[in-house]
Amino acid sequence: MPVKIVTDSTSDLSPELARENDISVVPLYVRFGEHNYRDGVDISLDEFYTRLTTSNIHPSTSQPSPADFARTYNNLAKETDQIISIHLSKKLSGTYNAALQGKEFANTKAEITVIDSESVSMGLGMTTLMAARLAKAGANIQKITGEVKEAIRHTHLMGTFDTLKYLVIGGRIGKAKALVGSVLNVKPVLIMREGELHPVANVRTHNKGVEKLVDFVKEALHIQELTVIHTTTPDEADSLKNRLAALVDTSFLHVARLGPAVGVYGGPGMMAVAFRTPAGDIEPEPKDEKSLIDRIPKISVPSIHMTKIHLPHR
Repeated sequence: MPVKIVTDSTSDLSPELARENDISVVPLYVRFGEHNYRDGVDISLDEFYTRLTTSNIHPSTSQPSPADFARTYNNLAKETDQIISIHLSKKLSGTYNAALQGKEFANTKAEITVIDSESVSMGLGMTTLMAARLAKAGANIQKITGEVKEAIRHTHLMGTFDTLKYLVIGGRIGKAKALVGSVLNVKPVLIMREGELHPVANVRTHNKGVEKLVDFVKEALHIQELTVIHTTTPDEADSLKNRLAALVDTSFLHVARLGPAVGVYGGPGMMAVAFRTPAGDIEPEPKDEKSLIDRIPKISVPSIHMTKIHLPHR
């Protein structure tokens, strides 16, 4: 029996990609006041971003319950005895731990492996797609697990935020004095490293932030898969995709839209890139922030200080 692959809705896989690759997606939850919605199921992306920018109520998010995962595992166990469940960084959310608990609660003898992707959005999504392709080709759970863990080390994500507003409202950024007033007009550039988001630059215009993303991608070698991610600017995302098309096989070039559970903090106008390179092409992640900055040409250290950014452990 083939290995079955599970992820969560922060992977930002389109319903078509998930269906074509036989991936089960467990949704997180987004709450507007008294109304609770399953991410990617009960509220459309257009409706979510309209409400995010016009409603007087700022939404909150919560992880799936262990019962949500146990239910998914039990259903898949009717078709397989091997399941791999890949999720957003445990440093950003309690989703990974909920999946581990769901594994214990599941009423099945199927072998279940839960993996922390150390990423989010299509950083997670591309890792999940790779696992699904291997499963479809007949690889066993040990082979897929090993390949996924290696791929995680070579998956990179960088984003530029059009505003700090939604990070601040959501409580996901430090309340330091330097972040109030005119500084809110800066557009931060953040990179995913070891499962957390770190600031690497501040720019004054959206276009300069996008150029940072282009520079980041162009410095990589032998990109195997690449995704442009956006919240509310599909035309700009398509334009950026076209600019980067020469760097990767177009069969492995995607455009994705940031879903509600993470879009709560990204806000309108956010753009990001995620890509995966072969093992050995990029040296292991540096241990200190200065080394990280040194590895990213043309990106300067910001003049203000921002704390690491976390999604809530609810």
